[in-house]
Amino acid sequence: MGSTMNYIGSKNKLSAWILDVVSQQVSTPLKDAVFCDLFAGTGRVGRTFKPLVKQVIANDVEFYSYILLQNYIGNHVSLPRKRDYIEKLENLAPKEGFIAQEYGENGTAHRLFFSQHNAQKIDAVRQQIEVWKTEGEIDPPMYYFLLASLLESADKVANTASVYGAYLKKIKKSAAKPIKILGAEFDLTASSHEVFQKDGNALVKEISGDILYLDPPYNARQYGANYHLLTTIAKYDRFVPRGKTGLRDYYKSAYCRKGEVAQQFEELIKSAQFSTIFLSYNNEGLMPPELIKTIMQKYGNYSLEVKDYQRFKADKTESRNHKASATQEYLHILKK
Repeated sequence: MGSTMNYIGSKNKLSAWILDVVSQQVSTPLKDAVFCDLFAGTGRVGRTFKPLVKQVIANDVEFYSYILLQNYIGNHVSLPRKRDYIEKLENLAPKEGFIAQEYGENGTAHRLFFSQHNAQKIDAVRQQIEVWKTEGEIDPPMYYFLLASLLESADKVANTASVYGAYLKKIKKSAAKPIKILGAEFDLTASSHEVFQKDGNALVKEISGDILYLDPPYNARQYGANYHLLTTIAKYDRFVPRGKTGLRDYYKSAYCRKGEVAQQFEELIKSAQFSTIFLSYNNEGLMPPELIKTIMQKYGNYSLEVKDYQRFKADKTESRNHKASATQEYLHILKK
């Protein structure tokens, strides 16, 4: 199933449970169902459903997510020669570029996100992918596959505690290892899928289907700030990085603002043209479970499934000896 990113809120451990609950709750056979993952992130849940449903619609407003989704969900037929291209990228010599200057160990900006070798290798690979695209050597599916492969490979050697909101003061062990460019493998399916990069509340008015899965941000942390460097590698655009961590301008979600989240959420539920809606939300979120229930039950039959699990901790240190905190994941269900 390809590699997994160390992603906050990742449904990696929960996707089997989510599949289980959805299968029990939805009357349409999965093979005939249109499944939408509206806040898809790295596409973990959409990837679980992709081989099982008629179509997946995957969306995320973040550009790095869009690239991952184009590969994992959008790509559905085999890409000949993808091994060759990965091998060519793996064999490139490191090259001084934007990432090395702004985010590398010996860069002018002194931001310690990558070792100098890895930063230069990322530059070399990213530039080569763009050359192939510009010269028409590769088509869009291959472009997305190679970019997704680079993003995941770079993420493995990032010198952070987990997100790109800060870098560590010294290069840690995993970040010192030379980057390996590994292929981001995707599932092949008979039918095609759709990928969007839009505001979820806007997109939901334009689409319809059987199963709507919602996994919005549940606290004040903005994904655009937490994962800014992945978007920078993906876009590889010339901008002036701001502040200590080299931030770029990013989209700010109303789901991360206490005063706006309930109104946004209700508008989404009201607009949704899907027969069954599932909301993944955590018991530490900005909207308490009672509020979610109150909003959802205005629009149909409401029920709830709860699962205890070990939460991924964002502030984990190099010494992995402390316990992850137990938390509860709520799956709120609405039959419209």
